[in-house]
Amino acid sequence: MLAAGFLFGCMGVFVKLAAAAHYSSGELVFYRSLFGLLLVFVMLHGKRTPLATPHGMGHVWRGVSGTVAMILFFYCITALPLATAITLNYTSSLFLTAFTILVFKDKFHLPLTGALALGFAGVVLLLQPTLARDQLLPGLLGLISGLLAGVALLNVRQLGRLGEPAVRIVFYFNLVATLVSGLWMLFTPLHAVSWSSLPLLVAIGACATLAQLAMTRAYRLGQTLAVSALSYSTIAFASLFGMLLWHEMLPLSGWLGMLLIATSGVLSLKLAPRHPEPVNKKLGNAS
Repeated sequence: MLAAGFLFGCMGVFVKLAAAAHYSSGELVFYRSLFGLLLVFVMLHGKRTPLATPHGMGHVWRGVSGTVAMILFFYCITALPLATAITLNYTSSLFLTAFTILVFKDKFHLPLTGALALGFAGVVLLLQPTLARDQLLPGLLGLISGLLAGVALLNVRQLGRLGEPAVRIVFYFNLVATLVSGLWMLFTPLHAVSWSSLPLLVAIGACATLAQLAMTRAYRLGQTLAVSALSYSTIAFASLFGMLLWHEMLPLSGWLGMLLIATSGVLSLKLAPRHPEPVNKKLGNAS
């Protein structure tokens, strides 16, 4: 999980660098998904996992929600401090808990409600610096990316409960993301891929796919609560990269907000009602 956190942090760095080379968020999602698709296709072939699935619409909904979440997430990386953008995207765990309770018609009890409220109080603290810098729109879009990522994760859980292999879920996500972002690119200005920027685009896809695979393995072998807590190491790595590379410093309220969101995510997972699902189908964050 620490390896996945490091790789997701590196992906954020490469996204920020590629955006500085004038690539749009839609283009970055396209190249990230395309390279990931090729890698996962090779894995599917090696494991002899069939592509045929009886749950096509489930993959479509997971792919569309995850793709829009990723486009918004990549945009926020270009407009906000790296740690802020990643933390807002990681509110997906809060939304996932709330959506899961609604879908399974469970009841919100006081400890769980308090944990979720703690997380959204952290969102308010984290967004204060963005308001001070007239970055309200990127901040709200980052929060929406977390909401949509929560929807995508709920779809992943439902696909897992239906018996879909993890590698096939990842394959169809990359396929849908490639198609949706490719369609997006038809209506936006395109930027030629240069030899100098090609390594950045490949690195985005490689880091994202390897991080997903490392996260999948972590959930398969480790305790869910411990692994989920370590998933927030991405925020720590992003904070370090942001300070070292772009001298991004957040005020105390921003750091406190990040801490509250991470704490709330872990608590909400611990306090949420349990529903049986295949452990080896967990995939973690949609990005």
